Amino acid sequence: MFFAGIEPTTNPNPWRYQPHPEVWLLVIGLVAAFVYTVRVLGPRVAPKGSVISRRQITTFTVMILLLWLASDWPMHDIAEEYLYSVHMVQHMVLTYIVPPLALLATPEWLFRLLIGKGRTYKVVRLLTRPLVGIIVYNLTLLATHIPQIVNRSAAGGPLHYLLHVLVVTTSLMFWTPVCGPIREWRMSDGAKMMYLFTTSLIPTIPAGWLTFAEGPVYKHYNTLIRVGGINVLSDQQAAGGIMKLGGSSIMWAIIIYIFFKRFMGSFFQDQSYAHDDKMPDAEVVGSDAPLMYSDVEAAFGRTRPADED
Repeated sequence: MFFAGIEPTTNPNPWRYQPHPEVWLLVIGLVAAFVYTVRVLGPRVAPKGSVISRRQITTFTVMILLLWLASDWPMHDIAEEYLYSVHMVQHMVLTYIVPPLALLATPEWLFRLLIGKGRTYKVVRLLTRPLVGIIVYNLTLLATHIPQIVNRSAAGGPLHYLLHVLVVTTSLMFWTPVCGPIREWRMSDGAKMMYLFTTSLIPTIPAGWLTFAEGPVYKHYNTLIRVGGINVLSDQQAAGGIMKLGGSSIMWAIIIYIFFKRFMGSFFQDQSYAHDDKMPDAEVVGSDAPLMYSDVEAAFGRTRPADED
């Protein structure tokens, strides 16, 4: 349909296997660092009995699997060379899922050890403040959809990896006020909901642009080889839908979870008509002290017997 400006390709088989040793080294390095932290460093540095929880180990495992899936063959290669919709899924995983899981899997003592108490602490604290995080994160999101940047980065090279590092880093900045390891850095539940709601609106701008564009936006993805028979406009529209609906769904799912956990839990508890089977001692003796046999005997002693006929 759109033959003008179609990019030639020297790889007619989109499903050919392509090794990515840099991804393997990254994953192996993260796993090795995690094991060293838990087995060697933690017992020496962490407070007694609080090296890491089972939940954090599970969260780290899921995070590593998703990071590997999004960065290795075949997702990485299809996303980089053929389908922008797959590229969008890849970036969704690297911004909405991997960073918060990484923060949740990091013990507080380890995070404090990494940032220290000096200049690094001050820099990290500044970069992870809500206003800074939300501005830098959303500016990065918008910048990574500029056609010139997408076309050059998708062609491979250092710019491609630099953008991935930038996307993950700014996402960590954004998510730290929501679920970071240091609890006093986190916002209140109401502020979290507003923070996430505001961010859920920003992707509407590039998503609408992609969805309603009349021609190919990114010439790099306008190739003769169409994976799955998906033409360039359908691919582009799918990417816009994934960006808008996928991102908003994740944000709103977290907002609803926070709302019901923080606000509705106490409401239902206060409105409950359920009562314990055991009568409180205070209703019997007028105080919270446990009811003793001597109290019962004294109560009977003070009761006058009924008059006999």
